[in-house]
Amino acid sequence: MNKPQLLQQVIARLEDDLLQAQQAALTAYETATHEENIAENKYDTLGLEASYLATGQARRAAAIRQTLANWKQLVLRTFDPQLGIQLGALIELSDDQDRRQCLFLGPDGAAMKLQQDGQTVQVIGPQAPLGQVLLGKTIGDEVTLRVASGVQLLEILSVD
Repeated sequence: MNKPQLLQQVIARLEDDLLQAQQAALTAYETATHEENIAENKYDTLGLEASYLATGQARRAAAIRQTLANWKQLVLRTFDPQLGIQLGALIELSDDQDRRQCLFLGPDGAAMKLQQDGQTVQVIGPQAPLGQVLLGKTIGDEVTLRVASGVQLLEILSVD
């Protein structure tokens, strides 16, 4: 696995998401301010609804913009067992049935799945339940994660 390539994939996906959110906000704004959508009576709420939508889309774009800035500032470091798992870590886990999963831990706001070398990589943040329990851990440690179906025991197989 190549962490710099994964980082670039996350940034590219966030840039696409930002562009879509900005376009959606602009479309909603244009709808809200279009002369045909001026309310003719108190029950004519199309313009008002479009303005609420435009506000929500603008907030979404701002959140994505902040997430993107955080990911662009992420410095990828080699794993230091003294510090344990930190932001930028690429982690391989195994559950009690030997099912493996690969995680890329980064700043919040970019939960997504990526593909690299034919393998799925789940991107998580430190505020995610799994991200919280992994911070500071090292290779060979076991972590317990409470999920809807009960408790899941995971072993850290490798960290890059």
